[in-house]
Amino acid sequence: MSADTTLAFDASCHIFTGCGFPAPGLHTFVYKPIFTVSGFEFTKPMLLALLGSVLIVAFFWAAFNKPKLVPGKVQMIGEAGYDFVRRGIVYEIIGKKDGEKYVPLMVSLFFFVWILNVWSIIPLAQFPVTSLIAFPAVLAGIVYVLWVSLTFKKHGFVGGWKNITGYDKSLGWVMPLVVVIEFFSNLIIRPFTHAVRLFANMFAGHLLIVMFTLAAWYLMNGIGIAYGSVSFVMVLAMTIFELFIQAVQAYVFVLLASSYIQGALAKSH
Repeated sequence: MSADTTLAFDASCHIFTGCGFPAPGLHTFVYKPIFTVSGFEFTKPMLLALLGSVLIVAFFWAAFNKPKLVPGKVQMIGEAGYDFVRRGIVYEIIGKKDGEKYVPLMVSLFFFVWILNVWSIIPLAQFPVTSLIAFPAVLAGIVYVLWVSLTFKKHGFVGGWKNITGYDKSLGWVMPLVVVIEFFSNLIIRPFTHAVRLFANMFAGHLLIVMFTLAAWYLMNGIGIAYGSVSFVMVLAMTIFELFIQAVQAYVFVLLASSYIQGALAKSH
């Protein structure tokens, strides 16, 4: 697909005018570079990721830079979000004693993933950054490296491999099979599914919203207006549903990350 392909389509294209439906596809996720430096292309998704990072830092700075005993609105929202991740995810999965040191990371991951998702319903942005596999892959890679390093740090070289492979003599003759399955499941499949779960949900959601949006416009001609109205209602319904999915995916991503860390710190896999 050419990098020159954009989200633009022929606005004069409607049903009964002789043109086909401009179905969305992979080109929906391709953007022209905003600028290029030494072969490096800076695109709209990168800009949104950067803006998202700035917004998160600015919000928490405003919330906790000068904390008050009686919190204001911004501090109250910040504390609620922080406590939600700390108590609702990290403490519940890892435990208060072991999990406290990982709270900042998990809070950062949660709000970063969430804001990257939320861009899909923000006017002018209208694109979920996590629908590009590179972003979930990097985040999952960070969690993966942390999980592996913690496993060997906690259990040593031999104990680390036992933890990863589920080595247990009490399993008897099925132990070799379990070891092989656990090895591939944890070291290869786990980071893949961690990234793809987030990517696939946001990819599919964005594609559906774009499809119904284009369909609503395409059907705005003659009797097609009746069908176009239904498509427009679907756009609204899908957008509201996406609000829920965006938060859920951020929650699930951090929940899994916490469970991996808990597994690394546990005495047995």
